[in-house]
Amino acid sequence: MTKALDLTSLTSDPTPICVGAEAAEHYEIVRRTLKRITEDWREQPSLEQLAGEAGLQPIQLQRVFSRWAGLTPKQFLQAITLDHAKALLRDSASVLDASYEVGLSGSSRLHDLFVTHEAMTPGDYRNRGAGLKIAYGFHPSPFGQVLVMATDKGLAGLGFADPGGEEEALTDMCDRWPAAQFVPDQDATATYADRVFDPEKWQQDQPLNVVMIGTDFEIRVWQTLLRIPMGQATTYSDIATSIGKPKASRAVGTAVGRNPISFVVPCHRVLAKGGKLGGYHWGLTRKRAILGWESGLSGPVLECV
Repeated sequence: MTKALDLTSLTSDPTPICVGAEAAEHYEIVRRTLKRITEDWREQPSLEQLAGEAGLQPIQLQRVFSRWAGLTPKQFLQAITLDHAKALLRDSASVLDASYEVGLSGSSRLHDLFVTHEAMTPGDYRNRGAGLKIAYGFHPSPFGQVLVMATDKGLAGLGFADPGGEEEALTDMCDRWPAAQFVPDQDATATYADRVFDPEKWQQDQPLNVVMIGTDFEIRVWQTLLRIPMGQATTYSDIATSIGKPKASRAVGTAVGRNPISFVVPCHRVLAKGGKLGGYHWGLTRKRAILGWESGLSGPVLECV
């Protein structure tokens, strides 16, 4: 059985995330609560209101929500206010340029997870993964079931699945490299799932190895995503400008949507103009949850790069 992630460093409740049927039930409660807060933040729903809608006592909802999201419902509510969204995009282009000038693009610290990466050759990509062996496994995470895919060189894919959607998520990921050999291997992928979602294991002297499999353009976009630190955000147009293709915002958006290594390559930190969240391949509720979780780690206010 896969070991549940221990998020006790983020909450006051020492109980780890549960697994199995109870985990699915709790995630569904959190998903509905996230949706309620996101859609009705102007009403400032209280903990008591949210708990009543979830069929729980306030303290129960607080504990369940904190286990999965890493912060309380109130903290998440504060993290997604309209003023916050506007602040994310204030002077974004100039700050993004400045971040490159001060060295955020350096390979020694690509972002909080301390990722080191390599890209497959264009020929490897054109072969659609032929000759490549990819291990995969499903594991619990703060944002529902996570599908981890890995080669002998490192992490190649990370996606999410709602309860009952595991087969769909696996098909989605496998279709990216249809000629590859896919092998179920929970032991091989568990280490990655454990490291990725445990901030205490984000060590600079032990970087996470990532293998990028995509077109030259996609890889350039994904490398740019790695330069967005936690607690900051950027836009599709800013990414297009940064890679020397200022008119390619639409193509950048497509490449961001095809990012196969979600969360690690932080495509969730890309927003649309005007402060809107934009799209997210694994669902906007999950994107909000990830941003809220990161906000709880880095502070209540995100900045824009």
